[in-house]
Amino acid sequence: MQRADVIANLLRTTPDVWSGRDVAATHSRDTGFAALNALLPGHGWPLSSLIELIPLMEGIGELQLLLPALRPLCREGRDIVFIRPPHLPYPPALATAGLPLNRIIWIDAQTDEAARWSAEQILREGMAGAVLLWSDTTKDIALRRLQLAAREGKSLLFLYRSASLLQASSPATVRISLRPQAGSLHVEVIKSRGGKSASAQLQLYRVA
Repeated sequence: MQRADVIANLLRTTPDVWSGRDVAATHSRDTGFAALNALLPGHGWPLSSLIELIPLMEGIGELQLLLPALRPLCREGRDIVFIRPPHLPYPPALATAGLPLNRIIWIDAQTDEAARWSAEQILREGMAGAVLLWSDTTKDIALRRLQLAAREGKSLLFLYRSASLLQASSPATVRISLRPQAGSLHVEVIKSRGGKSASAQLQLYRVA
């Protein structure tokens, strides 16, 4: 039997062999934006994955982008965890945005390492519906640990990183840059394993 025939027969009869052409089904949560869903694996924010969000400047809607996905989690009784955000979360604004305060956990970690450790523990225990972590670590092993923790906990993990790290390598499943443009939010999917690398304009509604 020719080598090509042997390989073809192996692929056909052995389910544990991956040919590289098929992408495993991805479980996801609706982003609330059809244009963004179309670019992501599973047509939404992928669960059990590391999702990097890189705003090119602060205050452009980087949190509002997530609200359509976070609100349903709160209604399901799942907690939303903020870990080391750059600014103190403002309870009235969170409540107005539809995030009940009894479902919000804020962890004011003193160091980046402590913040990542907290995220890992919460994710592995499956304690939250979503973890929002602000960290500028460039350590590949640290990012892979976060990826693994998200996979174990089957949760949403959003990692906010600085614009200076836009060109840095990352094991994240999805990497997205954010910038304002003509009164809307320009979203560029830099990396999307199982999705598409493209861009979209999203219209966000400001929360008072």
